[in-house]
Amino acid sequence: MRVWNVAVLAGVAGLWVASGTQRERPVLGEATSALAPLEGRVAMQPADAHATRDLAQAYLDAASPGLALAMVERAPLAVRREPAIEHTYARALLDQGRAIDALAAERRVLDACAGDPATPCDAWLLASATRRADILAELVQLGIEDAQAHPEASAVAYHNATREARLALQ
Repeated sequence: MRVWNVAVLAGVAGLWVASGTQRERPVLGEATSALAPLEGRVAMQPADAHATRDLAQAYLDAASPGLALAMVERAPLAVRREPAIEHTYARALLDQGRAIDALAAERRVLDACAGDPATPCDAWLLASATRRADILAELVQLGIEDAQAHPEASAVAYHNATREARLALQ
């Protein structure tokens, strides 16, 4: 009987050792290799707004808005006040289900672009911020904080914010 117990235990131990440990999937999937150089750039130059925006956008593209939020919130104040950074921050807030905060961020972008002619706001940024602010205002008006949790109501808000009126001349 002892030999049988030792053989069973040895067999179980052998299977356990042979199976090894399970490797977990990386949190960011395949995007990890693309993020490393961007993270290095931000670590070496924390005051570089372009590097911060690129990394935040890469986090958003990798479906990790929480990392984008944390990185932007820890950036120097001068970097956080850049309209392009604020615009990316608003998207991260929206992806996190914080529509009211995202609307406030988009309004700061629009205020910065309208207030100071020296502020680097290109036409794309201004148009994108205006459109997103309209959609966010409609979401907030409908009482939708998390657009992903309420896709039907979000579609209505999007439709309401983007519909156009046309005149027909006769």
